[in-house]
Amino acid sequence: MIDWFGFLTVALTTLVGAGFVVVMYSLGVRLTAVSSDDAEHVNQTAKWGSYVCFGFCVVAVVLAIILIVPHLNEPFFAMLEHLF
Repeated sequence: MIDWFGFLTVALTTLVGAGFVVVMYSLGVRLTAVSSDDAEHVNQTAKWGSYVCFGFCVVAVVLAIILIVPHLNEPFFAMLEHLF
């Protein structure tokens, strides 16, 4: 028998996760372009905003890899139990 609730949970999580990575990456690219529009003045806020967006992308991808690979998620959850 198919667990439809589990299937729906995985599908929605995948959709939200992929959308988050795409939005953060495209926002980071846009902020990088905005920060260097003017050759004389660099917009530091946009520059740091792009770094934050790319950082969120890296964190999301690394967390997804940790959750998918069994050899990585067991030590990760053990570390979380130790911290909290």
